[in-house]
Amino acid sequence: MSSKDIGPVVSQNGLHLHGIGHYRTAHWNLPAAALVQHALCRGEGNLAQGGSFVALTGDQTGRSPNDKFIVEDAKSRSSIWWGKVNVATDENVYRRLYGKVAAYLQARDLFVQDLFAGADPEYRLKVRVVSENAWHALFARNMFIRPGHDQLKDFTPDFTVLHAPHLQADPETDGTTSSTFIVVNFTDRVILIGGTRYAGEIKKSIFSILNFLLPEKNVLPMHCSANIGRGGDTAIFFGLSGTGKTTLSADPDRTLIGDDEHGWSDRGVFNFEGGCYAKVIRLSSEAEPEIHATTSRFGTILENVVMDPLTGQLDLDDNRYTENTRASYPIDFIPNVTLSGQGNQPDNIIMLTADAFGVLPPISRLTPEQAMYHFLSGYTARVAGTERGLGNEPQATFSTCFGAPFMPRHPSVYAKMLGEKMAKTGAKCWLVNTGWTGGAYGVGERMKISYTRAMVRAALDGRLADVATTIHPQFGLQVPTSCPDVPAEVLDPRATWSNKDAYDQSARDLSRRFEENFKQFESHVDEDVKAAGIYAAA
Repeated sequence: MSSKDIGPVVSQNGLHLHGIGHYRTAHWNLPAAALVQHALCRGEGNLAQGGSFVALTGDQTGRSPNDKFIVEDAKSRSSIWWGKVNVATDENVYRRLYGKVAAYLQARDLFVQDLFAGADPEYRLKVRVVSENAWHALFARNMFIRPGHDQLKDFTPDFTVLHAPHLQADPETDGTTSSTFIVVNFTDRVILIGGTRYAGEIKKSIFSILNFLLPEKNVLPMHCSANIGRGGDTAIFFGLSGTGKTTLSADPDRTLIGDDEHGWSDRGVFNFEGGCYAKVIRLSSEAEPEIHATTSRFGTILENVVMDPLTGQLDLDDNRYTENTRASYPIDFIPNVTLSGQGNQPDNIIMLTADAFGVLPPISRLTPEQAMYHFLSGYTARVAGTERGLGNEPQATFSTCFGAPFMPRHPSVYAKMLGEKMAKTGAKCWLVNTGWTGGAYGVGERMKISYTRAMVRAALDGRLADVATTIHPQFGLQVPTSCPDVPAEVLDPRATWSNKDAYDQSARDLSRRFEENFKQFESHVDEDVKAAGIYAAA
């Protein structure tokens, strides 16, 4: 530590650990107010009406999956699911980029945050984030768990993020695909991020690290939300963007554990994070009052949200920068949340899909084998307006384990763990379709949120446990014949279509998509999981 290191608590294990020595000033573990002051003075963003900090990220308004690499070496070579998701680079490329980042951070003011990832002390990861921007340091502080001062003095990171958002790579000399790079080295326990101001890269990189490390400790890492009922029962919610994962887990009658990333160990479920990173495009104070309230609170970061420069008034409906507008805030900004970040063994698993083809039942019970099948499939469907490049027709999306971009190991590793933990705990699994009914997107209508909430509540409180079911002829799902507060005809998707032949054709088409997608996993699963799959009619 030197006179260049200032802040509430400066670790004795300083930046020399990372080969960074000639910086101007390193600001260690500053709280939110100080970081916001620095960010404003440095012109990194602006304050909105109500006190939230608004930052723009330029051309990169989302993740850059094509610019993410993992160093292939002795530690990673046989453990990583190499391919389009996990792209290999060699150690020479990493060394050049590391040197470039370290040199770039010299002679600059730096902002350092020492944090935990993982609410359960048995499995948590010590994370250090070193950034050139104060607002990115605040993002890290919001998103991860903040240690006490007594835990910071001799803090030694398990993984370090060196974050240089304004440093551009040169693909010709640096071995990257563009000016952006996210490079993970499991041996050196370092993540390099450059060429992108999108803060989500910090969060998702740490999530990927935990996804790699935790299975070795018999912990299933999950891209899911989780909550606790009044009787102590725990539920987890899997789902891709747009399926309602955050909305449905934020139930006023249940206590939130976390909204995005969790581990499932022999001790129960625990949150990886200390904050939330919510999409806020067209966020409604009526539909989601708790999340909406955070957008006008000091300490919240708003990414790419439109703000009137004179009045500071926010316009959450304006997507001029991106559909992927985001709010980052500490989890205690949400009422009815458990600050321990931990829950018991899950009693229920909810797998959410937004089927824009309108053919999946709104709720169905899954066998353990079906649960593994749908976990590996990770199905939802996207529609025009949610992403660039989508046409008028729905687009089927399969993201294995409901989080393929962040799964370093082969998906079968995680699916096998899910099956084993379900068998050990007796957890029940439900597939819930929050998408369309009465026809596909453009013809039918989105499932009423009140119906979906009623179905989920009935599943969680046991009222669906003994309800009679029918087997869906195309998908093999166990569909309840009744549910409190839901019309019976809503439960049968075919009954909601006026054109039954059109429904049958759409169901067959979706079955073919499931069958084709699952071929990549067939050699990695047992026969009973294959038998539980969805296949197109002969």
